[in-house]
Amino acid sequence: MRFDTPATTNPIDQGKVIGKHITRIDGPRKVTGTATYAYEWHDSSLDAAYGYVVGAAIAKGRISSIDLGPARASPGVIAIVTAESAGELGKGRLNIAKLFGGPEIQHYHQAIAVVVAETLEQARAAANLVRVDYIEEQGAYDLSAVRDSAIKPDDGEPDSAAGDFEAGFAAAPVKLDETYTTPDQAHAMMEPFASLAVWEGDELTLWTSNQMIAWTRADLAATLKMDQSKVHLMSPFIGGGFGGKLFLRSDAVLAALAAKAAKRAVKLSLPRPLMFNNSTHRPATIQRIRIGATPQGKITAIAHESWNGNLPEGKLEVAVQQTRLLYAGEHRMTAMRLATLDLPEGNAMRAPGEAPGLMALEISMDEMAENLGLDPVEFRILNDTQVDPEDPKRPYSHRQLNECFRIGADRFDWNRRNPRPAQVRDGQWLVGMGVAAAFRNNIALKSGARVRLDADGVVTVETDMTDIGTGSYTIIAQTAAEMMGLGMDKVAVQLGDSRFPVSAGSGGQFGANSSTSGVYAACVKLREAVAQRLGFNTTDVEFADGMVRLGNRQVPLAEAARGSDVVAEDSIEFGDLGKQFQQSTFGAHFVEVGVDINTAEVRVRRMLGVCAAGRILNPITARSQVIGAMTMGVGGALMEELAVETRRGFFVNHDLAGYEVPVHADIPHQEVIFLDETDPYSSPMKAKGVGELGLCGVAAAIANATYNATGIRVREYPITLDKLLHAMPEIGA
Repeated sequence: MRFDTPATTNPIDQGKVIGKHITRIDGPRKVTGTATYAYEWHDSSLDAAYGYVVGAAIAKGRISSIDLGPARASPGVIAIVTAESAGELGKGRLNIAKLFGGPEIQHYHQAIAVVVAETLEQARAAANLVRVDYIEEQGAYDLSAVRDSAIKPDDGEPDSAAGDFEAGFAAAPVKLDETYTTPDQAHAMMEPFASLAVWEGDELTLWTSNQMIAWTRADLAATLKMDQSKVHLMSPFIGGGFGGKLFLRSDAVLAALAAKAAKRAVKLSLPRPLMFNNSTHRPATIQRIRIGATPQGKITAIAHESWNGNLPEGKLEVAVQQTRLLYAGEHRMTAMRLATLDLPEGNAMRAPGEAPGLMALEISMDEMAENLGLDPVEFRILNDTQVDPEDPKRPYSHRQLNECFRIGADRFDWNRRNPRPAQVRDGQWLVGMGVAAAFRNNIALKSGARVRLDADGVVTVETDMTDIGTGSYTIIAQTAAEMMGLGMDKVAVQLGDSRFPVSAGSGGQFGANSSTSGVYAACVKLREAVAQRLGFNTTDVEFADGMVRLGNRQVPLAEAARGSDVVAEDSIEFGDLGKQFQQSTFGAHFVEVGVDINTAEVRVRRMLGVCAAGRILNPITARSQVIGAMTMGVGGALMEELAVETRRGFFVNHDLAGYEVPVHADIPHQEVIFLDETDPYSSPMKAKGVGELGLCGVAAAIANATYNATGIRVREYPITLDKLLHAMPEIGA
């Protein structure tokens, strides 16, 4: 299906509001502190108590005894809940580890008790009095040590192949065979996991910080063994998630159990030091990449193998998926293997799969370009493809990767780059440039919305879509305004409530395109209802400037709601579009770094991202997403690493003092260019996602720039001083 229709039948194409630079409508609430986050609901009628979580002090084993006596006697304590007192719990469809542990312990800091008291301080003090004895077992905590035991999971991604890779690689005149590693990484979002639970009889209301309302509601009901209809979730504002809040987490379950035990509303937030081991993380990978090419630079064979570890029943980090699609080459192979590790659960983190996969692939492309004596940009352009390389009968719906490279190279003055490493000096700094492709598949999910026109001519949108800091409120309002011919001041948006129609939710960069398409569908229904109520005998009418027009007749839109509101509800479904066309987003990242010749300190000097991601619904919010992702890429390249204690099985640096992320002083000038494009196969909005594309490839571009500056090739992230210093004196001399 193409969504190429005239503006009269697809008003989105008019571009009066969609695509415009509109500041975020939720911005004033954010900066004035009136946007209420999960832990901040202050309804005095709730009389909320406070919960504090006790986390397991071992990574694998069993609880042999637990003494709650001193904690119960502590001032202000109302209730203490353990897995034993909570009774048998169910398990959500999307949860790997139990969210309330005991007697079996599956990972370090698994929640094993929650203490409820009148104040947070009392709850915390009492939690520190809970005495637990364990029978500790030896677990597996080191990916490199268990790599050889990794298997292909029955329910995992299948291996892929085209042609005969082994023969093609053996015959290739120019070859590369290298191994790269990426570390465990933490989401480290600003707002912690937090929930406020209230019971009224057998019905539960939960304010929580979560990206996916419908998923979480279903899993919470399953965990508590109750009917979904009796669970009401609200998450109108979220202070970041990066995938860590896609799923039900322990804060929601424990708040609900604690509120039931205390017979009071209970607020519960995971302390920052508990979050890193209690929740999910991006798992470490080991990746082997082999590339064979002709002397002229045409790739003839490419293989990408990846290994990661996870808890039993855990999932693969699909780090090879971009290699299946990004570059041409007749002979191909990808494979992924999963080992059992007793670390906390590995799961989705911003651009799962492509983010760590491109960290390896795009270094290997740079290495291969050097082996061939080719410019890294030209080598990538030379191996472009307009079809799925594994299925040549399936074309891309829209692919402008080469345009991203050419525009970026021109804007970044790439022609000034010295191809010989360690040749450019700026005082004490060695200066280098690097490039990498950005790639992220375009996912479209079913999404619904309800729209309501009132007698004041205001259209209110209701959908359980969430805003994790991405601008969902604004682009949804823009969609409704465009469809109904209104100004932004005549649109109200309500999000993050399980009473509203189910949306795509926020994640996988599918949220913006899918949720606005759902609003589009609901507005189409509302336009039909309005036209009918106003006596137009056709739906081919114009909605503009608050009026409904056909020929010489025009009627104020608000007239349709005189007497009663006009309400419409619908959802968008995408059918088999993904089978007909390969839908992806593309980009190119250019980076310049300086490396201190004496200390090996790496400083990013400037960054450019060029993105081809369909129609950009709002350049302001899209740019914010991309520069935020680019910043995250700096962290992934230079500093972010969860340090594993491989004897005891936990992440040592489990707070923001030890887990380093970029700060303002680390980030230089950032420029973002969006290609002017629409994809008529992606959705009625002709948009795609962009928030994760901005991360994909950034770390590799920094790694490549560091090599160009120093001549030191680092294949093990993050690129810390110790991996450069050994060679710096020679360069300095």
